[in-house]
Amino acid sequence: MDSRKTLIANLPKAELHMHIEGSLEPELMFSLAQRNGVELPYASVEEIRQAYRFDCLQDFLDVYYQGMSVLQTERDFFDLTWAYLEHCRTDNVTHVEIFFDPQGHTDRGIPFATAFEGIASALEKGEAELGISSRIIMCFLRHLDEESAFETLRQAEPFLDRIAGVGLDSSEKGHPPTKFQRVFERARELGLKIVAHAGEEGPPGYVWEALDALGVHRIDHGNRALEDEALVARIVAEQIPLTVCPQSNLRLAVVKDMADHPIRKMLALGIKATVNSDDPAYFGGYVNDNFNALVDALDLPEDEIITLVRNSFEAAFLPEEVKQQHLARLEAAVEQHATH
Repeated sequence: MDSRKTLIANLPKAELHMHIEGSLEPELMFSLAQRNGVELPYASVEEIRQAYRFDCLQDFLDVYYQGMSVLQTERDFFDLTWAYLEHCRTDNVTHVEIFFDPQGHTDRGIPFATAFEGIASALEKGEAELGISSRIIMCFLRHLDEESAFETLRQAEPFLDRIAGVGLDSSEKGHPPTKFQRVFERARELGLKIVAHAGEEGPPGYVWEALDALGVHRIDHGNRALEDEALVARIVAEQIPLTVCPQSNLRLAVVKDMADHPIRKMLALGIKATVNSDDPAYFGGYVNDNFNALVDALDLPEDEIITLVRNSFEAAFLPEEVKQQHLARLEAAVEQHATH
């Protein structure tokens, strides 16, 4: 095996951009549909797998929301999250900050608490049994209106001691961050961390808005920020992390070929980029698969692999002393790799 892929496998990593609903593998979708008596337009696991072959964001979202319909009970959300954590264990991911989309569930009549408690209980078990620390980030669906986002924030209030931050996801085009400026102001008042998808489909102007109107601590994706030199200079100066998702970028045609992916350019410019899986069940792989794809397509060298992993812990919403513990374990693994 390529020694870089051995390094990737052996390094502890953090994942900061992963939608838990996007980790719904075809097998689990099919089995939950059967368990809950949900009729899917697919007769088999293989048909679901075929439906996962799309080439633009909207086609993906159509399948994604269809898949969500099988998630009905707290046990379903627990099983979904636990399956993801088992992938994390395999990939040596030791800290996760997962997104979930409450509106995708409450709009179907599933109570906020049902989804949240299922996810949270799996994460608590993951920390106790697998040693994987975690944070939950609640996202607002940007294709819905601001009032729906405010209502979701109100529903979340009893759970805010277990929610680290709020984000903004779903269809970017035509839904600028400023649409949600007031609800993010309220979230900041409540002490929540702020992230937002920007500069994936949307223009660099959406990244500016995420910084200025929403006050984000991290940008999710951010690829198109590279089109604006002044924006890059600001991102570098303020050390705003980008949570980059290579295989997602390829599947949704943000890049035409993995060889065109800008992540090495981001690092060369001094951007604090990280590698993440986004919606791993739909985009062909988890964290290590994304790193390995970059090794294959971009000849990603060991020092940049280590930088990307280090960035993932430095960008995490963790107390400084906990970050340092993760980073110390990372440096030990780097040293061990160097001596073999």
